[in-house]
Amino acid sequence: MEKALEIIVNGLSVGGIYALIALGLVLIYKSTGVINFAQGELSMIGAYFCFALAVHYDLPYLFALFLALVGCALLGLIIEYLILRHMVGEPVFSLIMVTVGLASIITSLVGVIWGHDPHSIPSPFSGKTFTLKNIVISQINAYTIGVSLVFFILFFIFFKKSSLGIGMRATSEDQDTAQLMGYNVRSVFGISWAISGVVAAVGGIFMAEQTMVYNGMGHIGLRAFGAAILGGMDSLGGAILAGFLIGLIESIAGVYLGGEVKEVVSFAILLLVLMIWPFGFFGTKEIERV
Repeated sequence: MEKALEIIVNGLSVGGIYALIALGLVLIYKSTGVINFAQGELSMIGAYFCFALAVHYDLPYLFALFLALVGCALLGLIIEYLILRHMVGEPVFSLIMVTVGLASIITSLVGVIWGHDPHSIPSPFSGKTFTLKNIVISQINAYTIGVSLVFFILFFIFFKKSSLGIGMRATSEDQDTAQLMGYNVRSVFGISWAISGVVAAVGGIFMAEQTMVYNGMGHIGLRAFGAAILGGMDSLGGAILAGFLIGLIESIAGVYLGGEVKEVVSFAILLLVLMIWPFGFFGTKEIERV
């Protein structure tokens, strides 16, 4: 029983990271219609920002983390303003290729600036554990799950209660109507990218604390993308639940079936589910009449 609970905690920890990054994917897709294939690279550069501030500039961990989040929010705004804003009205394929190219550029810049060697973030939780009824739990895992849940609750309150959140929901439903109601759609687009950059950075920093900071971290975006599709590309709640589900599945598979199976099992389940529910668990079905 203790072993099973430890596996569940580890799975929820990784799943929380997937859910955070998937949340950013869904947020951008809902508000702008863009599928951002550079989301994993945004999480990677957030981890590098935190590493550089904490190690090279010797800033306290929490301050470095905060500045990294601010940096990724600004980066999201810059990407939307300088690149994506000029692609409005272009074919979907062109938008996808722009984000793919953006992912390659970010990866290359990270290699040029910080090199290709892995690094560690000096987190105050590294290597520390606590015991709960004979269950040994890593402090990083507990911290990851706790902070992820706080972010999800804040997101829920933001979108349900704040005027800006309601405006973002309105824009995702109908941009023309949102404009008539007085919402600045372009500002909503920029804010969506900024928030997406923040949640991506949080996910990347959490992942770096559990592993290392390295310039191949962007692959985490593929699993987050799988979570977004599984939950439904237009469902924030679905992305969160699917992220935790994929994390649990990978954790169980890694222990009982081996590391090689762990790498593919979540994608295998994704394919099977989409054969039954093409729009994901909570995605909106699109019906075209001809």
